[in-house]
Amino acid sequence: MAGMSHRPPSPVVPEPVRRIEAGPWAIELLPGAAYTARYVATQSAIGFAFDSQRGVHAIGSDRIRPFDALPNGLAFVPAGCDVMSESPTGGEYLRVIRTDGVALVGDRAFNNRIDPPAIRLASRMRSAMLRASVDDEWETWALELADRAQGQSIPPSQGALTDRRMRLLDEFIDAGLDGPLGVLAMAKLLDLSEGYFNRAFKQTTGKSPHSYLIDRRLARARALMHDARAGLSEIALACGFNSQAHMSRAFSQRLGVSPAQLRARSRHDGVIGKKPVEW
Repeated sequence: MAGMSHRPPSPVVPEPVRRIEAGPWAIELLPGAAYTARYVATQSAIGFAFDSQRGVHAIGSDRIRPFDALPNGLAFVPAGCDVMSESPTGGEYLRVIRTDGVALVGDRAFNNRIDPPAIRLASRMRSAMLRASVDDEWETWALELADRAQGQSIPPSQGALTDRRMRLLDEFIDAGLDGPLGVLAMAKLLDLSEGYFNRAFKQTTGKSPHSYLIDRRLARARALMHDARAGLSEIALACGFNSQAHMSRAFSQRLGVSPAQLRARSRHDGVIGKKPVEW
């Protein structure tokens, strides 16, 4: 990868699972990593996928199918639902469960719901998690996110990008993330005008292509930071940032924490509430 020097194997410090308990809510931020999950949901759960994610699943069914999770997609799993899900790469994921026995409205599982208020709420909650903050309005945020999950689904716009096009775009971004990717290049890849591409992408993911590209650069940087010997300046260049300072500004603006702070906090156990949560 451009910008990263060859070195012998070095210590790997993955980001931890971060958890917090707030009133009747249990909230968990899962890092982007391969996973295999099989369980029967004892409580209904709200989920939010920050990243694109692909694998196979069977939700409330014994039929295993491939899935494509859209970035910024809201999800819901009702109590009693059989869940099987596997992904070779995973993606950062926020999960919110009410633990006091009060059922959340809804008896059908869904995912990939694009809801701008939910995107803002989930981003705010992730930032507080990464800052290891316990004094924020966790109960209010969880309740507001539950309200978004219990609202009516809005059918996808006819102009939204298809799963195939999103997969092609993700592969293109992954291959060129260490360089100066631009919106025009992404539009040309899909044989679309820049204006149409901007509108279709926003309808599909709830964010602009430029914002999504920054999110992908940050996700790559966080993955490279697992290598404890990798310098922040070389990580910045490997992820397409102009400099370490440029990357640090993006971290602070998007995640509410600097790269150095995040790397230091990843060495702890990730539990910022009372105790780890058992689902």
